[in-house]
Amino acid sequence: MALTTLEPNPAWAGGAHEETVDTLEEHGDDLVFHVWGGDWCPDCRSQLPDFAAALDAASVPEENIEQYELDTDKQGPGVEEYEVELIPTVVVEHDGEELCRFVESEGVPIAVYLAEQIKTELA
Repeated sequence: MALTTLEPNPAWAGGAHEETVDTLEEHGDDLVFHVWGGDWCPDCRSQLPDFAAALDAASVPEENIEQYELDTDKQGPGVEEYEVELIPTVVVEHDGEELCRFVESEGVPIAVYLAEQIKTELA
């Protein structure tokens, strides 16, 4: 089931995050983004639309974005396998291996945090 909160925020200012979009665009075809969230979750509702807008601005293929909707007990697909405890959680994989992970709140937007990690790991 698709997360409503993973619909791109139409008001997101991509120009203010040019470096982030460039990094996601450069590597987006080679990465898989696993996104856990819940439409009931306030953190997901506030963070995921901007992340979706960044992925959209970077032209990350839809087939490279896996969505997992969790219930209010934070149970659902992949939770145990990926050790998901807090949401939103985004795991980025490269060649089937975990490259980086965003968990709930890192002090910067999801896309910015992950782009910095991706750039460091794939430099």
